[in-house]
Amino acid sequence: MKHISKDDIVTIPEGVTVDIKSRQITVTGPRGTLKRDLRHIQMDIQRPSKTEIRVIVWQGGRKHVACIRTVCSHISNLITGVTKGFEYKMRFVYAHFPISANIDNKGSETIVEIRNFLGEKVVRKVLMHPGVDVIQSTNVKDELVLTGNDIDSVSQSAASIQQITRVRNKDIRKFLDGVYVSSKDTIVKDN
Repeated sequence: MKHISKDDIVTIPEGVTVDIKSRQITVTGPRGTLKRDLRHIQMDIQRPSKTEIRVIVWQGGRKHVACIRTVCSHISNLITGVTKGFEYKMRFVYAHFPISANIDNKGSETIVEIRNFLGEKVVRKVLMHPGVDVIQSTNVKDELVLTGNDIDSVSQSAASIQQITRVRNKDIRKFLDGVYVSSKDTIVKDN
């Protein structure tokens, strides 16, 4: 069954400017600027007022109407990124061989090197996405902290670190070693 029109509204907080031109969204805030291209989704993105964005789908089926919430989530994640930023914390889990990490900043690139995973001599290297900062936590042992404005870059960098430390050819119920995401939060905390 097709719906004649469905819509949803995203509110824009103070101090954030949103520019929309042919489904290309640019959000500017106190922490920087983020851009998102949504031209592959057929829908209207309108500005009824300065503090609202309206996303409309005309003559949409069930799957097409589901894209409304996806686009609204993308826009709100951009707004959160330029106002608060995103912070992912990752913990090293090991039973016997202690995992160690080294953060290497080469110009604009940041590489995380993971050593001694399951006692292996091979050094695993993960290239961080642009705009993602990585530090080793000083007050918590065996913890990496990934921060950035773009949720896609921060979460994909964390996923790449987790995926490179998968256990292969062993029983994963017994060998639980790896680097796992322990918490997801914003850099600027709410009071």
